[in-house]
Amino acid sequence: MMRIPFDLAETVAVVVDEGTLDAAARRLHVTPSAVSQRVKALEETLGRVLLVRSKPVRPTEAGQAVVRLARQARLLEHDASVELGDAGGEGVRVAVPLAVNADSLATWFLPPLARLGEQHPIVFDLHRDDQDFTAGLLESGTVMGAVTSRAEPVAGCRTTPLGAMRYEAVASPAFIERWMPHGAESSALAVAPVVDFDRRDDLQTAWLRDRAVDPGAPPRHRVPASNDFATAVRLGLGWAMLPRLQSAEDLDAGSLVPLGGAPVDVPLYWQQWNLRSPLLAAIADEVVAEGRRALASGSRS
Repeated sequence: MMRIPFDLAETVAVVVDEGTLDAAARRLHVTPSAVSQRVKALEETLGRVLLVRSKPVRPTEAGQAVVRLARQARLLEHDASVELGDAGGEGVRVAVPLAVNADSLATWFLPPLARLGEQHPIVFDLHRDDQDFTAGLLESGTVMGAVTSRAEPVAGCRTTPLGAMRYEAVASPAFIERWMPHGAESSALAVAPVVDFDRRDDLQTAWLRDRAVDPGAPPRHRVPASNDFATAVRLGLGWAMLPRLQSAEDLDAGSLVPLGGAPVDVPLYWQQWNLRSPLLAAIADEVVAEGRRALASGSRS
């Protein structure tokens, strides 16, 4: 079996984290030449190219496997140090990269991380992406855990259901009065402006298709930040599908109005590396408990 030197694998992971050899050299307190030599030595040992020398540097498929190994070794080393009564020294914290969709990040995901930060010597490196794509960050080894819409476990991971994020089409009263005075009819939906999160946000598109409205007909704004997205809808920039966790208070206050129709439930899951790690288990316990509580509450709103 081929042996992979962990110090060289760690160097590859740091290069991927930092994006350039120069930045990795500063973090490792060595010269860029030394970093390059370490990467080249591991590539020669494995007989594989590990990095695409782009800006930022990207791992190849083989490089992803090495990065995943380095991060798993780092996590297990931390767990062992804790069991031995030494968390690595005062002020030293283990970095935990996680992936989460924007709406979870804006509504329920941060409180469990705050509690974990008080209990464990860790720092979080959050990667925000659409729930349909966060599982890909697990596959590449970029993150240790992810909130995802993918139920099937990623290879080497395990999955736990969280519940469903409930979305409802809403708009401001002034927007309704201007664009839909007779209700959310097909003719009105074809011209009323829509707010999308980004080009991969298909919730509004699916809602329009369910009502036999051409999704390409209405003008579309794009606001790629969850809280700003909700603010844009409140201000009347357009209508959109908002999670009940985000819109409930405004609906109760009358500052947002539902367009009608059944809500859309998007099932969410927590996936993480399938390692026997006390730290990873603690993260899962906090995230899953909070996610289930919040999503159950949002589905009843």
